[in-house]
Amino acid sequence: PFLENVIENEEFRSGLATTRLIDTTPALFEFKPRRDRATRLTNFLGDVMVNGNPNSKGHVLDAPIPPAIRPHFDQAQDPPPGTKQKLHELGAEKFAEWVRDEKRLLITDTTFRDAHQSLLATRVRTYDMLACADAVARRTPELFSLEMWGGATFDSAMRFLKEDPWDRLRQLREKVPNICFQMLFRGSNAVGYSNYPDNVVRGFVKHAAEAGMDIFRVFDSLNYTPNLKAAMEAVRDTHGVCEGTICYSGDILDERRDKYTLKYYVDLAKELVQMGAHMICIKDMAGLCRPYAANKLVKTLREEVAVPIHFHTHDSSGINASSILQASDAGVDIADAAIASLSGSTSQPNLNSIVAALENTDRDTGLDRETLDEFSDYWEHVRKFYRPFDTSPPFGSAEVYLHEMPGGQFTNLKEQANAMGLGARWPEIARTYAEVNELFGDIIKVTPSSKVVGDMTMFLITRGIKPADVLNLPAGTPFPESVIDMLAGGLGQPMGGWPADVQKVVLGDKEPVTDRPGKYADPVDFDEVAAELEKKIRRKPTTDDVFSYLMYPQVFLEYVTFKKSFSDVSVLPTTAYFYGLKQDEEITVDIEEGKTLFIKHLHIGNPDEAGNRVAVFELNGVPRHASIHDKSSATIKEVREQADPENEDQVGAPMPGMVSAIAATVGEKVEEGDNLLTLEAMKMFTTITAPKAGTVDAVHVVTGDSVESKDLLITLR
Repeated sequence: PFLENVIENEEFRSGLATTRLIDTTPALFEFKPRRDRATRLTNFLGDVMVNGNPNSKGHVLDAPIPPAIRPHFDQAQDPPPGTKQKLHELGAEKFAEWVRDEKRLLITDTTFRDAHQSLLATRVRTYDMLACADAVARRTPELFSLEMWGGATFDSAMRFLKEDPWDRLRQLREKVPNICFQMLFRGSNAVGYSNYPDNVVRGFVKHAAEAGMDIFRVFDSLNYTPNLKAAMEAVRDTHGVCEGTICYSGDILDERRDKYTLKYYVDLAKELVQMGAHMICIKDMAGLCRPYAANKLVKTLREEVAVPIHFHTHDSSGINASSILQASDAGVDIADAAIASLSGSTSQPNLNSIVAALENTDRDTGLDRETLDEFSDYWEHVRKFYRPFDTSPPFGSAEVYLHEMPGGQFTNLKEQANAMGLGARWPEIARTYAEVNELFGDIIKVTPSSKVVGDMTMFLITRGIKPADVLNLPAGTPFPESVIDMLAGGLGQPMGGWPADVQKVVLGDKEPVTDRPGKYADPVDFDEVAAELEKKIRRKPTTDDVFSYLMYPQVFLEYVTFKKSFSDVSVLPTTAYFYGLKQDEEITVDIEEGKTLFIKHLHIGNPDEAGNRVAVFELNGVPRHASIHDKSSATIKEVREQADPENEDQVGAPMPGMVSAIAATVGEKVEEGDNLLTLEAMKMFTTITAPKAGTVDAVHVVTGDSVESKDLLITLR
């Protein structure tokens, strides 16, 4: 560092310096802390190779997968103007008029967001998106938008991929300056699972627009429009497009299902337009909108409202490409689709095939099919990197009309069931999900309400309780926190309200909120949050940090801790991130423009007496050693004592999970039903309560412990 300061000194560079420069220039001894990213990255790679990446579910590659061949593009060519320039030229109102007047079917490509959220558990890394982004900008400027942010990607980026979601937005924006970016925004839930104060919702929207977002698809998980007001107003205060959303459920062609009728959707669309929507989205998150229903719904909406109609569906049934074509015939303005190799099943219908189907018609998309096929080849290869998460059904199924699960919820719930050892009981889980939905009054199911139905489903399945028997459960039954919150009005109100008898069983004497929950939330003081956060992360937080912390406090803090230890791992190739390196395998890592690391794995030694192993790398031609603690050699896995189901003094785990919070302390007196601790399993939080009045005699776990079903948690006396 001293030599670097000397070389950068202006007097030295002029050639006029003498040795007195050292005596008279104290700044030469002011050293910037070295970031030492290379050491931290090799430590991470070593840890993955010794202990595995916890986010790859123990999957190991038999042989290295070669890098994907990136789609070609002309580097000398600037991206041609697209919808991004059109939006800035016209403004949101005129832009919407332009969309309505277009004859071609406009296409939103969901590959960067909902496609991988629905197929690959939201695990696709920014690295693989950036690798093809230049080609997307130059070769598909006819796209209406790229859906690439929001929904579950914000959470998963930090939680599983150890990436900053704001960095993803800005990096892709730099690569794709010409196509509108689109995000999924959960109304008063923002990109989280809770109701946030209005000023947090407004602030998040404003900051996202400044970071590069253009089109905000704003929805509420119950179609409760008061929850949309703050977000929609906030979007209209930016340059962005406010896309008010109708979440579709039921079947408008089935007269027996008279809750969500054609009139219901038309009235909802008109209300959204009055609230300021520039466009209306039909969000068919479960793929329930059958082809002829799509035609009827779009045709009617086109007659009843003057704004553009955007159709979003999933191909869970295997027939929803027909729904898009029927919607196109009815005059829909925009449709969502996914690149061929990431389409179908719980993802969106096949973009390449839809483009081919509309060629030489009045609704020809203008997209080049050969280009899309090349993009599909790229993603087909990349998909191999994510094999541990590729658990979606290989085919469509009419089962979706039974359980009505959104695509992302389907894959997440299957993952949760497998993690809990219940994968073989999936047909029972699907039926129970449908029955729980009816128990709640046949609600709109989309994150977070769809997750609540899933939480209740797994709660009942793990305890052997039928949904029909819920009304007979005793007071104090420890229902999942998400279920208690929803029935207490924490997500808003469904059409027709909540079933009073179910509310009584779940809430007991707790009075539910009957109007907009955000109405009761005090505004957040952003300066106070920043000051609180600064103490926790020991640096001045950015605006990105503040909003990430507000959405997911614990997840964000864990991400910051991880990054301090291992640097920015988003620069690593995907196979290296998930699986490490094979012996003699070499990768190149661009840590910033002009700085490239060449990392080659040479050897891993045997554990020493303390259980440490030395991983040897070659870093830019120089040997580099990383000492890694081998977690498998240090201790034998502890076998926990099992709770005796006949002993009321022993409180056991009702299911596998992680201890996320402990409320009880030794010696504390508790009453029956008092909160003892909270378990988390795949984002489902379950409160464990005291089965009787008594005194806490012993707590057998600590926060962060993983437990199995029936493990002893707490002893009373």
